[in-house]
Amino acid sequence: MSIQLDQVSAFMAAHARVLDRRRFEAVTDDSDTAREAIIRALDAYRNDDGGYGWGLEPDLRSTESQPGGAQHALEALADAGPATSPHTTALLDWLSSVTLPDGGLPFALAVTDPAACAPFWAHANPRESSLQISAAVATQAHRVAHWDPAVKDHPWLETVTRYCFDAIRRIDETPFAYVLSFALQFLDVASDTRPEAHELLDHLGRFVPRDGALPVTGGAEGETLRPLLLAPEPGRPIRDLLDPEAVSHDLDRLERAQLADGGWTVDFTNYSAMAALEWRGYATVGAVATLRMNGHCP
Repeated sequence: MSIQLDQVSAFMAAHARVLDRRRFEAVTDDSDTAREAIIRALDAYRNDDGGYGWGLEPDLRSTESQPGGAQHALEALADAGPATSPHTTALLDWLSSVTLPDGGLPFALAVTDPAACAPFWAHANPRESSLQISAAVATQAHRVAHWDPAVKDHPWLETVTRYCFDAIRRIDETPFAYVLSFALQFLDVASDTRPEAHELLDHLGRFVPRDGALPVTGGAEGETLRPLLLAPEPGRPIRDLLDPEAVSHDLDRLERAQLADGGWTVDFTNYSAMAALEWRGYATVGAVATLRMNGHCP
């Protein structure tokens, strides 16, 4: 079985936001022009304080800057690499300004307009650090730091990295699926430059089933984090935690998951009509990128 990229392209034109259309273009085109276009599309979500909002996280639709917006902004910057943005330092300065005294980020700051926002964003405690969002943001920052000295040398990266290492070291029972997933991905990318990440990856690995399937307690019916969500890229340390046969089966599952309209969808709850649409574009870019990295897509 092989997916048809022209069908995917038609789906993106009909359903996806400009940012994800640009990300898809960079995945399939791999040109400098496509990568620079991601940075221009990202600017639409930027606030004057240096952070990002305006629904960049599809289920967090309030306008103000949020850690969730920063996660997705850094993810887009990582996908744009080695192109860089002139606004990256301002984003890390903003992250420094909202980081709590222990070095972690709150899951969300106070949401001024909760319309169409998921309750877990709107009701988060802004005075308590969250390993889940800290690891998610730090993961994308470490990806960008591979080529952008504005991130590699910014003091916030060391601050949040140290917080994540300490929080992960204290984990002594199976964490919530998303906490485990983001912490594993953080350790995987941090292991490129921080030797202690390898030891902590072994520490967390004891909570990962060999088939890599992590059911989401309290999530939508059947919501499960799959092996390729944990470890999309072959050859990475995190792949060693998983049964290769399970990864192979998951590649087949991901390929079969393309819908008749050419796109992919998500299995978690969305909190607005726009979010449901935007998550599909986001998921479709991710599916194509993962299949291409693993030789399952032209």
